[in-house]
Amino acid sequence: MKHTTLLLMTLLSLQTYAQKISKNKKAVIASVEKHEAALIKISDDIWKLAETAFEETQSSKALADYAEKQGFTVERGVAGMPTAFVATYGSGSPVISVLGEFDALPGLSQKTKPIKSPIIEGESGHGCGHNLFGAASLGAAIAIKEQIEAGTIQGTVKFMGTPSEEKYFGKIWMVREGIWDDVDANVSWHPSAATKSDVQSSLALVDFKIEFFGQAAHASADPWNGRSASDALELYTTGVNYYREHVKPTVRMHYHIQDGGQVVNVVPDYSRLWMRARDTKREGLKPVYEHLQKMAEGAAIMANVDYKVSLISGIYEVLVNRAGGEAMQKNLELLGPITYTEEEITFGKKIQEVTNKPQVGMDSEITPLEDTKEHPGGGSTDVGDVSWNVPNINLRVTTAPKDTPWHSWAVVACGGMSIGHKGMTYASKAMSMTMLDLFEDKQLLNKVKEEYKERKGDVVYEAVVPDGPPPINQN
Repeated sequence: MKHTTLLLMTLLSLQTYAQKISKNKKAVIASVEKHEAALIKISDDIWKLAETAFEETQSSKALADYAEKQGFTVERGVAGMPTAFVATYGSGSPVISVLGEFDALPGLSQKTKPIKSPIIEGESGHGCGHNLFGAASLGAAIAIKEQIEAGTIQGTVKFMGTPSEEKYFGKIWMVREGIWDDVDANVSWHPSAATKSDVQSSLALVDFKIEFFGQAAHASADPWNGRSASDALELYTTGVNYYREHVKPTVRMHYHIQDGGQVVNVVPDYSRLWMRARDTKREGLKPVYEHLQKMAEGAAIMANVDYKVSLISGIYEVLVNRAGGEAMQKNLELLGPITYTEEEITFGKKIQEVTNKPQVGMDSEITPLEDTKEHPGGGSTDVGDVSWNVPNINLRVTTAPKDTPWHSWAVVACGGMSIGHKGMTYASKAMSMTMLDLFEDKQLLNKVKEEYKERKGDVVYEAVVPDGPPPINQN
């Protein structure tokens, strides 16, 4: 009886939502549903490929080819990146773009099972759900394209194929190339363990490597003739760990030792460290980065070696747009929550069990629009750089159980089966509805653009990347 009552309430609720949805929004929803099987196949193909930063050749091609098949004009290899592309349909204003990511993470190979079970041990996997990301965004772009084609709306839609979000932040080079210069507003989403209009910022980040150069020698026979690059590396990381006490709570620092020497009986003449620092504001990050560079010189002096600090890239925090967030929120409430089968709920609870989380299943309820925090936690994204160049509207949609550890095998497992597919389809609908609002409502678009100008103020954006092409051959 309880389940029957709940089902009736859900059906009545969905009926109420449907009555409020406009004719044009019903049309974009229908478009997503029409292409759903094809989008799921693309997503699953990308999930299986699990191609990492700047190596997403087949994943990028799958998305670009389908866009081209649907009538988009596709420019491939933009901004010096073979896997970056822009798919365009329509002409004139407004110009609305949507982001699509598709890179995987190393070492997260996983079957569609709710226990850790690699397909191939040590291989890559979509632990951030980017296989879903790109496919959903493509679906939204197609839904808008079909409305332009039908003459219902006027303007231009662009699907931005953006590679290497997880490592080198490909969007920075696309921004530097001027890819968003003619765009009025951008829409983006990200897989999540909750469904919400995302009105929180992210962390600014600087990504750099430190190399130490010493003199090799026999570690036993004549170590006094050696100058250890590994000593410098250890002194540097020790300094970083002492420095943690003396930075603001919003700062994060982490490193990966890439080369600490090759064998135990040789004083190593080379070492290398990959370092990242973050803060909630780029302005707060600058002095931290400056001090971390000085510390490299100090470590080199103590070990009597040479050193080199090389900038890889850096990204801005996301510039929030609440006017766009409010429009997205209304569309989430029109769509209502995602519903799951008993099998899917059981799958989610099993993941929670093995990751030591409360076994509550899926959380697809529409989160009320949140207040924007001055200093949020979380991670970093090159969507931030896009958001300082064009108004940006963000969305999060449930694609994994509540409290799922992100960048883990559990996200990979859900991304290749129906839980991920449902979130992908839902995101595609929500984004296309919000993009439709931007095309149809000039007042809304102007409000979004005015807020962007006000929040940006007099900040002059400068891409934080070294001169020259993207590091596509440095994996």
